[in-house]
This record gives sequence, structure tokens and C-alpha cells, in this order.
Amino acid sequence: MPWLILLTSAVFEAVWATALGNSEGLTEPVSTVVFFLALACSMGGLAWAVKHIPIGTAYAVWVGVGAGLTVGYAMIFDTESASVGKLIFLVGIIAAVVGLKFTPHSTGRTDT
Repeated sequence: MPWLILLTSAVFEAVWATALGNSEGLTEPVSTVVFFLALACSMGGLAWAVKHIPIGTAYAVWVGVGAGLTVGYAMIFDTESASVGKLIFLVGIIAAVVGLKFTPHSTGRTDT
């Protein structure tokens, strides 16, 4: 369950980052509300997940998934250019996140 919460909070990270970009400096009302709601969900999920997953791993996964989704969304909707290099590095981020999930942790915490 902690991993599911962590991944969900990473999706909310991509939502708040995209909404922040669309908010025109927090002056566009709908995007500003979406930003603050998604920010709260994202941070709350991360805070809960780090009770069960080591902070370094959780934060790296949260940032990696959120950044990958944010860039992917921007490339799909033409607000950012796509290139072979960007796609290769996004695949690298995904591979690193998957690797962190399957790397054993030496703390007393459970990561189930």
C-alpha cells in the first residue's frame, strides 16, 4: 500500500507542477485552485509513504515519477518539444525508479 500511495502522490506532483505552469503566476483562478489541491494531496501522500519507505528512496521515486509525467504530458500536448534524447532520458528515469523499488532496504521499516 505505501508504494501505491507514493505513486499516486507522484501523479499529483505532476498535476500541481502542470497547474503551476498554467496558473500565470497564480493569477489564473482554476489552475491556481488545482495547483493548491494537487499540492496538498501530493505532499500528504509523500508524508504518509515515508512512514513506511525510506525517505531517500521515497523522495527519489516521487520526484522521478512526477518529473517524468510532467515532461511527458508537456511533450504530448506540444508545450515542450519532444526529442529522441528526452525520450531516452525519460526511460532512464523510469528504469531508475523501478530499480529503487526492487533494491532491498536495510532499515527496520516495512516497504509493503
